[in-house]
Amino acid sequence: MAVEKPDAVALLKADHRKVEELFEKFKHAESESEALVLEICTELSVHAMLEEEIFYPACQKAIDEADLVSEAYVEHDGAKVLIAELMDSDADNAFYDAKVMVLSEMIKHHVGEEEKSLFPQAQKAGLDMAALGAKMLARKEELVAKFAGGNLPPPETRSFTGHKLVQAKPLEAD
Repeated sequence: MAVEKPDAVALLKADHRKVEELFEKFKHAESESEALVLEICTELSVHAMLEEEIFYPACQKAIDEADLVSEAYVEHDGAKVLIAELMDSDADNAFYDAKVMVLSEMIKHHVGEEEKSLFPQAQKAGLDMAALGAKMLARKEELVAKFAGGNLPPPETRSFTGHKLVQAKPLEAD
């Protein structure tokens, strides 16, 4: 019996559902929020790399609305900045929970656009979703092993053009 090849869109949607569940768990977590945030950040980092290395380049060549892919890169860059800040912080930080919630909202928006527009266009364009899925699955296994234990790389952004970020003074405790 032959094993069915993975479909790229199905793999990406499964990642979306997993992260949505993790964000929901975070909302109701009484403890271990840092472990959940690490898992969220790891899942999102791996997912973004799969899309940026494999899926988006294929889409950019195949679909009519290349702006969808450009917007997706920009949305990833914003998420990467929050992920980096969360990874460099702890749950006691005054903005920790707020950053997680903003990240959740950013991802919800991003997922909605992908699933409503980008994925259907990629499927309609006739991309070989099975071949892309197999390539993505192999790469995902490499990245999951590489990032085990929270060894996430610093964010690499495509759309930020060298603007210097000014570090604000931390809020003082009351």
